[in-house]
This record gives sequence, structure tokens and C-alpha cells, in this order.
Amino acid sequence: MTSSTKSVHIVGGGLAGSEAAWQLASLGVPVVLHEMRPTRGTEAHLTENLAELVCSNSFRSDDAQNNAVGLLHEEMRRAGSLIMRAADAHKLPAGGALAVDRHGFSAAVQEALLAHPLVTLERAEVAGLPPEDWDSVIVATGPLTSPALAEALAKLTGEESLAFFDAIAPIVHYESIDQSIAWKQSRYDKGEGADYFNCPMDKPQYEAFVEALLAGDKTEFKEWEANTPYFQGCQPIEVIASTGPQTLRFGPMKPVGLRDPRTGTRPWAVVQLRQDNALGTLWNIVGFQTKLKHGEQTQIFRTIPGLQNAEFARLGGLHRNTFLNSPRLLDATLRLKAMPRLRFAGQITGCEGYVESATVGLMTGRFAAAERLGRALAAPPPTTAMGALLGHITGGADAVTFQPMNINFGLFPPVDGSFRGKERKQAMSARALRDFDHWLQPAPLAAE
Repeated sequence: MTSSTKSVHIVGGGLAGSEAAWQLASLGVPVVLHEMRPTRGTEAHLTENLAELVCSNSFRSDDAQNNAVGLLHEEMRRAGSLIMRAADAHKLPAGGALAVDRHGFSAAVQEALLAHPLVTLERAEVAGLPPEDWDSVIVATGPLTSPALAEALAKLTGEESLAFFDAIAPIVHYESIDQSIAWKQSRYDKGEGADYFNCPMDKPQYEAFVEALLAGDKTEFKEWEANTPYFQGCQPIEVIASTGPQTLRFGPMKPVGLRDPRTGTRPWAVVQLRQDNALGTLWNIVGFQTKLKHGEQTQIFRTIPGLQNAEFARLGGLHRNTFLNSPRLLDATLRLKAMPRLRFAGQITGCEGYVESATVGLMTGRFAAAERLGRALAAPPPTTAMGALLGHITGGADAVTFQPMNINFGLFPPVDGSFRGKERKQAMSARALRDFDHWLQPAPLAAE
């Protein structure tokens, strides 16, 4: 970097924007990070902090050998990810998953960025398209892009942005959980073996609970929201229940791998709670995203054995997500074809999940840094988790039917040989990490 190196502007201080800023600054490129909160709030955020987690506190599986998102964790760590550094520093017990203290995590990300001499944080909304004199911009405004910017992007691209809904799960105060009924155990005793509270239901209790979910008053949609679909991975629990009376027992309420210590047997169904903060004072109800009205939530969720006296730190809710038709609109380095000075990162590109969002931010930051420094940077190989995700959102998916996607092994090229099941996943992971290390070494953007 020289003193004349121009800043890259990043719009949005969520996980993707924060990671992109860190990658750029770490590679010697100055950054101006624009975050509209608290000047303008959103329907889902509660604070003005960078990298605030607005839904679950879980980064999902941390198993790099057998799980695609765990593999993505490891690739990010090897690439010097700030998001993964903060997650590891504020890890909570969650079996084989990586769950974090949401407040400690966000504070760590913000502290690191504010301490970096090449990062400038500006608290103001970027209304509409970024100014023309910003010749390198990363738009990382996430699923809650401000209306002015969303409208400008729709006009620029010549089509309406796609949209779907995300639902938020409720959080319960620890002391209000009845531990004479609820017990601590992970399914099949994974992780530390006792990372979740489990609230058991017998068959009549389960059937009454499902009936109450279906009958409860739901949040009303506005007219313009009526045909907006849900993302499959974040469906409200009452929407899942509506697909069949046993669906929840084979989904978020499955009792397999658990035994009620009071009876020594497996319950008919179970509701799990996962620790939500480092102090252990807050626990979120796993898989219980909901659009039930608040009064209905309190009444129905207190019918769960062990939660009859539950006090809620936060009730569930519903917020709207927007994303681009990326296979049609973005090039292989995440630039907008209609205006190449704009790059996109995070959930607005049509990836789904905290880790995926931050990963796209990481790649976008590296692409922008290479461009600014006049260096070539190839995309990560498609055999890696990063490369597979990038390939999907920039052309691997069908633009006609494009929907948000979590990382999964179905996005990877097949491995040679006759591997099946777990061996196939392990072979893909081993290949990915070999190829990823080759992509990093020598580091494509190592400081000169």
C-alpha cells in the first residue's frame, strides 16, 4: 500500500461487511465502513453494534471432516477471518455446534475493527446508490437493505429483488426453566454431553401442542407481503406443523438420542433449549422460529413441560429478507455486471446463514483488495467450500429458480472413487483443505 491508495467503501456493518473490512485492512487497503444504525434502525436489530446476531446464536456444526459448514469454518480460520476469531473466543457449549455469546462476539468484532488504523467507521445511511466518486464499493446491507437502496438497485438491474421471510426464535431466562422436569443432555451425548435443556412431551401433550400452534393467532401479512415465500431452513414452527401432525417429531422436536432421567425412556417428543450467552442466563428454544403473536407465544410455549413458568427475554418475530438474482446479475468476483464498481457480499447475494454470509464478505474483501492493489487473484477452487459457495451464487444456480442456499456437499464437484456416506464427506473435506491451502500458499495478497 502507498499513501495514495484510495479507500474502499463498504455499505453495511453486519457479518459480511465486517469481515470484508477486516480482510481489506489486513491486506493494507484503507476502508470506510458505513453502518446506518443507530441513525436508522431495522425491524430485527436491537443494538447499534457491528456484526450483531439477530436470529440464532449458532454457527451450526463445527465438524470440518464431516459437515460442509464445519469445513467452511476451517477455511475461514485459515484465511484469517475476524468473524471466526471472535466466534472461537466467545464459544458456548452446544454439542458439536459452534454457538457464541452474541454480545461478546459482536463486541469483539467491533473492537478489532475500531482499533485498526486503516478502518474508518461512519454512522449514517447510504440512501440510494453510492456516490459516483466511490470507485470501489462493497454492498453488504444484508437481508434488511434500506428501502431507498433496494429501490435504486431494482431500477439499476431492471428487475425486482427477490424476497422471503425469516422468523426469530424466543429466548427464555435460565432461572424460569423448571429443572425438576427439564434435564440437560445432548443428543447421543455429543459435545460435552449435556449442552441442551430438554423438555419432554408424551403423546397427548405433543398432540395438544401441535393443535395449539395451528390454532394460534399469527402475524398478519401486508398486501405486498402475501406471496413472499419462507426460506426453507428458517420456517416458523407453526408452518412446519401445518405440513403434517408428526412433522415436528421428525424435525426440531425429534427425541432420538435422548432419555428422560425420570423414566429412563425416550419421550414422545422433546423441546430443546440452547445456551444463548456466556453467563448462561439466557437460553433460546431451538428451531422455534415463529410468527405467532406475542400473547399467543407466551400462552402456548408455557404449555411445554418445564417451561410452564417461563419468563421470556425475547419473543419470536418475523422479518423480511431481500436478495439479488446473483447468477444473472453478478460476475465471478461478485461485481454487479450493470455497474462493476459495486460488489456485493453477504445475504443480499442469496447465500443463507451467518457463516456463509461472512464467507462471501471475506471473498469480496479479498477480490476488492486485489483490484485496488493491481494484483491478480483467482477465485478459490470449486473443490473448496468457499469456491463451491461462490460458484453457486455466481452461476452454478439456475437464475430462473434461484433461492437462498446454505453451504452443503451437494454444491461440491464429486470425488473420484467409490466413497459413500461419511467416507464421501471426509474425502471431499480432505480434498477441499488441500486445495484451499494451495490457494493460500503463497498467500495471494501477502503484503510486500
